[in-house]
Amino acid sequence: MRKNHQPFWLKQLIQSWDRFYIRHYFSKHFDRLGKNAMVVHPHTVDVNGANITIGDSLYMLSTRHNPVSITTWSGRGIQGNVDIGSYCLISPGTSISSADRISIGDNCMFAADCYISDSDWHGLYNRLRPFRCSKPIVLEDNVWLGHGAKVGKGVTIGRNSVVAAGSVVVKDVPPNTVVGGNPAKEIKKLNPNRRMLKREFLFKDSDRFLQMQVDLERYVSGGNTLRGWIRHKFFPRKGD
Repeated sequence: MRKNHQPFWLKQLIQSWDRFYIRHYFSKHFDRLGKNAMVVHPHTVDVNGANITIGDSLYMLSTRHNPVSITTWSGRGIQGNVDIGSYCLISPGTSISSADRISIGDNCMFAADCYISDSDWHGLYNRLRPFRCSKPIVLEDNVWLGHGAKVGKGVTIGRNSVVAAGSVVVKDVPPNTVVGGNPAKEIKKLNPNRRMLKREFLFKDSDRFLQMQVDLERYVSGGNTLRGWIRHKFFPRKGD
């Protein structure tokens, strides 16, 4: 599909339902979900376990075929925790799984299909259950994980650092560093004195930002009609 044929009023109706779903159902999965959460297809997000908190202005994209998953495990001597800060972006297919603690700072961005786990889940010699094979993970503020990046147990990634697509991080990453590869190694340093725009900038005037999103939807939906949307669903044409 090259174009979303839904008329503007139908998009608004669907988004109103999503906001209702987030407030009355989705938010109940978390110990805390901050204000102004924007979740695309919230009914597809897979949340399991206790001790999961998320700050304000979350933007999460999930799909039926590539859902976001957040899981904490509990059991004998095990209790997972996931703490996600404010202004974070989480893309489709991202999986966050904890048997100890995963702490994610403000303004962090996760591209599609990222994987973060603070446990090996089985010991090398005792493979019957997790035992002494979990260590906390810390992602400091403004960390960016590229598509398909993986972060292993016991890792701390310093503020503003970037993990390249497809990388596997098994050792600490200093602040203001770009890493890549398997295992991930330093590629370059970022200038800590250079001004860096973070996601929180979008929400300094949250009402204005939300109105801009509505105005953009209205513009791109210009000319869309209910009849055209139904025709596209049942009798698509070349170029739709």
